[in-house]
Amino acid sequence: MIANEKEIKCVIWDLDNTIWDGTLLEDDRVVLKKGIKDTLECLDSRGILNSVASKNNYEDAIKKMREFDIEQYFLYPQINWNAKSTSVEMIKKILNIGMDTIAFIDDLEFERDEVKRIHEEIRCFDSEGYEEITSLKAFNPRFITEDSKNRRKMYLDDKLRMEVEDEFKGTSDEFLATLNLEVMINEAEKDDLERAEELTIRTHQLNATGITYSYEELDYFRISDNYKLLVCELKDKYGSYGKIGIALVEMHEQKWTIKLLLMSCRVMSRGVGSILLIYIMKEAKRMGKELFADFKKTDRNKMMYVTFKFNNFKAVHSNDDGIILFTNDLQNIQDYPAYISVK
Repeated sequence: MIANEKEIKCVIWDLDNTIWDGTLLEDDRVVLKKGIKDTLECLDSRGILNSVASKNNYEDAIKKMREFDIEQYFLYPQINWNAKSTSVEMIKKILNIGMDTIAFIDDLEFERDEVKRIHEEIRCFDSEGYEEITSLKAFNPRFITEDSKNRRKMYLDDKLRMEVEDEFKGTSDEFLATLNLEVMINEAEKDDLERAEELTIRTHQLNATGITYSYEELDYFRISDNYKLLVCELKDKYGSYGKIGIALVEMHEQKWTIKLLLMSCRVMSRGVGSILLIYIMKEAKRMGKELFADFKKTDRNKMMYVTFKFNNFKAVHSNDDGIILFTNDLQNIQDYPAYISVK
């Protein structure tokens, strides 16, 4: 394990001879592995999701998971006869996370090799070491926040929203209007800093610079007169999405510079990607400030680049580190979407 590797967001498990001892198709009297439920509970409590990629009969496998009282831990289990790499890709797509934040655990070397050959960034583990993974650095987030503890529930709430949306007859905006979406934007409190650090580590697609800030650095910005640290939370009628965005604004007498802007990729489909940016634009104009923003283009944050351009930011120059400086004359600020209440 390398020191700078990304934290694991999801563990994808095989079933036969991994979660349980024995092969279900050959003998349904399989036995749950010793301590496996404790491992699942531990990962879940840390905000690490669990899923399944197994070659099995779906109904039989789900029935057995229910008998063992472990079904609830697994999001979007892929139990079929497809290649494991295909099942892993499906889980990644549904959860909308990077392949380099996924761990795959299987007892068969050829299955691990097949997945690794297709998905080079994934981390694969022999199931023999399943009891040891919770001690590895990548499976130990520095902080366990309330959002971490509720992560599985948040994804289950998202699943319910998607099911309702699939059945909805109307446009996307009309559906979003039924959710009673509320965005709360506030200056960060000390209690927000653990989640803020977590967001900088976990968020890549809607991250303007990709910079990771520590708890201590964020606390410095929070209490400094030269910075404004903002935290964004999203709620709807199904519950809270948690703290889903942060912004760091450097403040000078005549100008503001957005040093960091990020939004969780989980809320991309809710049309809130521009909310925090629009809020800052409105505040800068109200205070009579010039507005600038740092941006570093990566292969993962194209959506954030589009967000800046869509909101009329223009490039001024770029430095040797690849940081582009944007500016905005604040003459044409979009309104918030009609289906969202901003507080």
